[in-house]
Amino acid sequence: MEKQIKEILKAIGEDPNREGLLDTPSRFDKAFRYLTRGYEQDVGEILNDALFSVEYDEMVIVRDIDVYSLCEHHLMPFFGKAHVGYVPRGKVIGLSKIPRMVDVFARRLQVQERLTQQIAETIQKAIDPKGVAVVLECHHLCVMMRGVEKQNATMVTSSMLGYFRKDQRSRNEFLNLIRTKQ
Repeated sequence: MEKQIKEILKAIGEDPNREGLLDTPSRFDKAFRYLTRGYEQDVGEILNDALFSVEYDEMVIVRDIDVYSLCEHHLMPFFGKAHVGYVPRGKVIGLSKIPRMVDVFARRLQVQERLTQQIAETIQKAIDPKGVAVVLECHHLCVMMRGVEKQNATMVTSSMLGYFRKDQRSRNEFLNLIRTKQ
């Protein structure tokens, strides 16, 4: 990758041999691999050791999970918050595993819509809950720094499965709970 980055620097009119850029190809390579490490991670392995049997059937929500990803269209960052909820059917996911699962999918080249669905569908598959709700609220640098240059635009996506798709009251309860700041 370093060789290609040197060529990109030349293509934009830079000198890859000047002092400030000498180590940039190496640093970029390392940073880009870190930012896309989700390709090397298996979400099943992350969740498998943290699925617990319970007799709890009320909503479980983890909100305000920091999300950092790269837009697959421009390779520019987008970032924001994920709010994840589900109604268990005999099993719950260990609390720390939900943000880790979000990171696995976020640390890949993404579009926010697919990221939202991947999170919801993974929970559905892992524990077969009565319902899953996922909302992502993100700022996209490709919108903020180029194109329309709208710095305050926020993209909101949702994926509602089971109860949350069928039952408006459950959906409203989830949406109200993720909006309530303490």
